[in-house]
Amino acid sequence: MASPTSENESAGDRNLLSLYSDYIWNRLHGFYAFSSSNFIATLSKVSARFRSRKRRECLPLPLSSSLLDPSLVTSKPFRVHDVLEDIFEHVLTNLHSIQKNLLFWQSRAERSDTSKAYFMILERGPRAFIDETIHLLRGREAHGSSIQQLSQSASVYINERVTVLSNLRYSLATFLAQVYFEVDKTGEELVKDPEQKLPSLLGTINDLFTTLEASIGHLHATRQSGSSVDGTYSIPLLFEKLPDINQEGSQWTDCQIRDAINSVYRNLHKLDSYISILVTKHKKPRKITQYWIRYSCGAVGLSICSIWLLKRSRLMGSSDIDNWIREVKDSTTNFYKEHVEQPILSIRDELFETFRKRHDGIMELEEVKLTADSLHRMLLAFGEQIKGEKFPENSSDQELLEIVMSCYEKELTHPIQNLLGGELARALLIQVQKLKLDIETAMLELNQILRANEINFAVLAALPAFSLSLLLIMVVRAWLKQDKKAEGRGRVARVQRRLLVVEVEKNIMKRQNFVEQGMEKDAQYMFGLVLYSLNRLYNSVKGHAEASGEWDHLRQDIIELASPNLPPAYKLKVMSRLENVYYCLLPVLSRK
Repeated sequence: MASPTSENESAGDRNLLSLYSDYIWNRLHGFYAFSSSNFIATLSKVSARFRSRKRRECLPLPLSSSLLDPSLVTSKPFRVHDVLEDIFEHVLTNLHSIQKNLLFWQSRAERSDTSKAYFMILERGPRAFIDETIHLLRGREAHGSSIQQLSQSASVYINERVTVLSNLRYSLATFLAQVYFEVDKTGEELVKDPEQKLPSLLGTINDLFTTLEASIGHLHATRQSGSSVDGTYSIPLLFEKLPDINQEGSQWTDCQIRDAINSVYRNLHKLDSYISILVTKHKKPRKITQYWIRYSCGAVGLSICSIWLLKRSRLMGSSDIDNWIREVKDSTTNFYKEHVEQPILSIRDELFETFRKRHDGIMELEEVKLTADSLHRMLLAFGEQIKGEKFPENSSDQELLEIVMSCYEKELTHPIQNLLGGELARALLIQVQKLKLDIETAMLELNQILRANEINFAVLAALPAFSLSLLLIMVVRAWLKQDKKAEGRGRVARVQRRLLVVEVEKNIMKRQNFVEQGMEKDAQYMFGLVLYSLNRLYNSVKGHAEASGEWDHLRQDIIELASPNLPPAYKLKVMSRLENVYYCLLPVLSRK
């Protein structure tokens, strides 16, 4: 068996050999310049290795417009753009996570003491409800009012989370603004000569990571005893630093560029992990936690209903549920036949049997015409006999009827005598024929009215089923087309997009106030919030602006608002154009 001394000597020789091999290999890489193909391959491999999720489009970087040329997708500037865009995406995603939780706690901090006490007892889950109830029953009266002490405890609880999340937002927004400033400063040169400008930019970004670490790390020092958040700051945030590389040189080697980019991506993932843990500790309660009483009551009610149904099911030897199902089925079938099937068949018959009904109408019209012709001949014969003269064939029935009525009135003076030997019987028969004609004409008109309204009657019978179907369609449509916050298509989404525009305008004005007061750090923080708000606006209006054909102009205006070099007066003019010109940002009442 080999002695421990010999094993240590052999291990030392292997380590020394490995060290010299790595040194020689790095020196060989340093002898040749970093070629274009190697540069592109390195950026592609490294960025692809660390990009584990699909990238979401974010606010464009302040780089040259030539970068948008589709022919440059595989070029060096495009690969540099990938690395920088990953940095922006990670920071903006973390800012959004912080912002939505911070807004919740800020809204809770502005409520009354009673609302805060209600939140502490009833909106933090069953465990908090039991703990706070025990504290109240133990008698907080010895030190003051129970509600007062509970509201003070709630204020401390809420303010602690507001403070931590506000500090995180301040640090990340400042870091975002500083990176944006650096990219804007070297944007044109970075696109033209990425091999020379990327090393200095990566070195600056690494320094900004160090500054960010110091900014967030002070939270550990300010942690108070008895904090309501346990273990919040126990996880250290240690960003990697670039090795000692000659950043003033014109070019870096393949190994150096790979190490620098790997370091940036590892720092990004460390930042993501740290922010995720920190935000999780201070995040707002979930919906199920806030409304646990409602969900509990619903669960209890559902359980009672389930037990009640179980007792009336086949499992317990009852046929009640089967009878109910049968009754519902029969009612549904009858409703379908009466309000859906029969009206639809009636409408179908009315639409597809028009020719047959038209033929029947013609037959009835001919019968009425025959009766009218018969009456006309009777009137002509009666008039010619009474007057003793020939009447033309086109004589009107009204004139002939006047002769009949005058004769009828004379004959009625001696009705019995004239009934047997006069013209009274003949006049009565003419009136009977006239009555027959009037009845047939009235029946024909009534029949035409009924036939004309058959479709209306069928539609009226189908109205309940139509209303029910329309209501169901509206419910399904509302469920499928829910407002996705500012990205949706409804009234609420349009209002939220306009509120984003207002938020951008307010942040621009606040930044300008800080600049005028010489508060450079706060101005950088506010510019970071401007970039965050513009990124949200960019993502929320893109789909709507593309649909309306105004995306190119709107995109350019948003990019101009993100420029740190344009004067505030010009930006306010752009804001006015956003609010009053673009259709996707117009108020609801202005839509035509």
